[in-house]
Amino acid sequence: MSEAKKRVVLVSPDKVFVRETRSAFSASAEVELAAVETTVAELRGEALGGDTAAIILDMDASRLDEIEALQRLTRRLEGRTPVIVVTKEYNAAAIRILVQLKVADFLVKPVPTADLVRSCLRALKGPERDGHSEAQVYTFMPAAGGVGNTTLALQTAFLLHRSVTRGAATCVVDLNLQQGACAEYLDLEPRFDISEVENQPERLDRQLLDVMLAKHSSGLCVLAAPVKPTEMRSFNADVVVRMLDLVAAYFDNVVIDMPRTWFPWTETVLLGSTKLYIVSEMTVPCLRQTQRLIRAVQDTTARQAKPAVIVNRFEQKAFDSGVKQADVQELLGEHFVGGIANNYRLVREAVDRGVPLHEIDAEANVVRDLKRIVLPEEAAAAAKSRFSLPLFRKRA
Repeated sequence: MSEAKKRVVLVSPDKVFVRETRSAFSASAEVELAAVETTVAELRGEALGGDTAAIILDMDASRLDEIEALQRLTRRLEGRTPVIVVTKEYNAAAIRILVQLKVADFLVKPVPTADLVRSCLRALKGPERDGHSEAQVYTFMPAAGGVGNTTLALQTAFLLHRSVTRGAATCVVDLNLQQGACAEYLDLEPRFDISEVENQPERLDRQLLDVMLAKHSSGLCVLAAPVKPTEMRSFNADVVVRMLDLVAAYFDNVVIDMPRTWFPWTETVLLGSTKLYIVSEMTVPCLRQTQRLIRAVQDTTARQAKPAVIVNRFEQKAFDSGVKQADVQELLGEHFVGGIANNYRLVREAVDRGVPLHEIDAEANVVRDLKRIVLPEEAAAAAKSRFSLPLFRKRA
């Protein structure tokens, strides 16, 4: 094997798939493919050589013996070697297991060989993918209606998109598939027609994703479905998970605006999030509901998801008899990560004009507060530079 190439092991009992995959990798200057024509359940030590850079597993995710074999394999690898799973079975239960096992990627047959090669090359880059090992997923979940979840999700996306340290390809995904407002807030046309792919999740590929993305003038992308006020139903979890997997493969930052209602795919989204923010406000009923939501998230995800609470429209008046900051901290404990100032006039103007908050006032208190939470290192640097300016300037 050439020293410049990395050894990738394909484990598959499907001779046709092996042949097609060999052909796809034959032109690669980075990868040398080795095939083990067996099932993952029958795999012994063939894929565990010290020079193996990545493993592609062609398996049936509906079979318990193959899932157990995958669990044993990932335990033995201890995260040293990325594993890419290719499977025909694509249901919510299987996806939850794959997410929990932290596989590098999972693809559904029939998989375009170009997508498989891209996935493998991305996994081989290891911990350095533009400074991150994988897409950074920021999920915003409302504790109640009207708490400003969409506003904070969108402004976070702009902060990340324009960030000095994390600025990269960013996409907002509006998972309120019937009543979403992300596109509306930015005066964009929602283009994600879920009915086109609902019964065929495998049709979702990069080309179709490009067609369904709405693009803001700043370069920020938004994936949102047209509003359907008379429709209220659940969508196939496979479609939602496939769509999020595809977005995460092509964007460095993904910001998700969640609906209040829980769906069969909600747990998978929570488990796949890098940061999970629950948006609340300073009323006793909303804070109590926030407590219940924290417990529900922890119970559902076996405490793997760690919710952080942002209290929107945060006001602290000296002689106010309402909820105080001390009350918020006592109720929420370590989950409370900060408050966002109440600036109704700014938010209303931004929404009415279809522009982000910073376009009206880049130094607005809402923008600064959110930046302290989402990009604390940049907020601290900006504050330091403001205070380091000379108070008096010498006259020429």
